[in-house]
Amino acid sequence: MSDNKLIKKILFISGTRADFGKLKPLIRAVQESPEFDYVIFATGMHMLSKYGSTFIEIQKSNFHNIFPYINQDGHINSHMDIVLANTVMGLAHFIRENPVDMIVVHGDRVEPLAGAIVGAFNNILVSHIEGGEVSGTLDELIRHAVSKLSHLHFVANNEAKQRLIQMGENPNSVFIIGSPDIDIMLSDELPSLEEVRNYYGIPFTDYCIFSYHPITTELHKLKKNFLEVTDALIESNCNFVVLYPNSDQGTEIIINRIDSLRQNPKFRIIPSMRFEYYLTLLKNAQIIVGNSSAGVREAPVYGVPTINIGSRQNNRYNYQSIINVPEDKDTILNAIKNYPKSSPSSFYFGKGTSAKMFIEILSNSKIWENNPQKQFQDFKFT
Repeated sequence: MSDNKLIKKILFISGTRADFGKLKPLIRAVQESPEFDYVIFATGMHMLSKYGSTFIEIQKSNFHNIFPYINQDGHINSHMDIVLANTVMGLAHFIRENPVDMIVVHGDRVEPLAGAIVGAFNNILVSHIEGGEVSGTLDELIRHAVSKLSHLHFVANNEAKQRLIQMGENPNSVFIIGSPDIDIMLSDELPSLEEVRNYYGIPFTDYCIFSYHPITTELHKLKKNFLEVTDALIESNCNFVVLYPNSDQGTEIIINRIDSLRQNPKFRIIPSMRFEYYLTLLKNAQIIVGNSSAGVREAPVYGVPTINIGSRQNNRYNYQSIINVPEDKDTILNAIKNYPKSSPSSFYFGKGTSAKMFIEILSNSKIWENNPQKQFQDFKFT
C-alpha cells in the first residue's frame, strides 16, 4: 500500500446471530487488510438477554471496534416499525460522531434497512450482502428495499444478480461472491460434535434441529399453526435441539409454547448458539425441521435433509434434500418419518471463497469512485 493511500473505514451492521455468521468472514478479511479499518454496530437481538446477549460472541471473536446499541427491549418495542425508527436514530447519531466510508449490511431485516437508509441519506456507500433473493414474507420486501437503497451488491449467485439487474441496478455494481458463511462451513475451524454437546448440555447422540420463526403477515394463525407443528414433533418421538425464534412480532407465542416443552426429555431448548457450534450441530443432524433459512441455504451444503414448514421460505432454493410441507401435524409427521436419507452436497450458494473475493473487490480503487447518486438502469426485455 502506498503512503498516500488513505485507509478506508467500513462499518458493519449486525442485528442477529445469523447475520453475524454471514458477516464474520468479511469483517475478518477487512481486519487483516492494511488498506481498511472497521467498526461493528451491534444491535437488535444481540443486545437482548433472553436471546443470550450475543454481542458477547462478537467480542469473543477478537473483534475490538464494537459499538453496542439497544434498539428494542424485546417486549414493548418489538414492532418492526418502531425498531426501524430506533435503529435509524441511533445509527445516524453514531456516524456523525464516527464518520465512515462504507456501510455493509446483510439480508432482509430492519437493521440492514436502517443502515441502508442512513447511508443513502448521508452519501455513504452502502454495500448489501445477499440481495436479489426471494422469500414468501415481508422479509422479501425489506430485502428489495435495502437493495434499492444500496450502491454495491455482493450476491450469492447469478440468479440473484439477474434479479437485481431486472430491478434497475447497474450490472457493474453487482458482484457474485457466494454466501460468506460457507467460508466458515467448509473451514477446518469448526469445533467437534463432542465439544458442542458438552458446552450446551445436549444429551442426544442422534438428534434433529428445530427452528421456527413468526411470519409477520400470518400472525392471525400463528398460534394454531405452531400448535400443529409442535404436536407433530412430540408425536414423532425424535430427539430435538430447539432454538429460539427471532425477535419479530409474534415471537412470544412461539417462545411460550417452546418453554412448555422444557420438561420433555426429547427436547433440549437453547435460546441461542455460537455460529460455529451451530454449524457443527447442523452438519451432524439427522434433519432440520422448521422454517429457518438455514434449512434451504446451509443444510444442503452439508447434504442434511430439511423439512421446510409453511410459507416463510416460499420461492427460495428447492434442492432434492428439502421437503416442503404446510403447518399440518399429520403431513409434518409423515415427512419426518420419511425424510430423504442422503443427498450430495449443494454449492449453489458458493464454494467458500467469499471473503477473498470481497476484499479483492474492495481493494480496487474504482469501487470507491461509485457515485452515491444512483441512476435507474432500464431493463431490456427481449
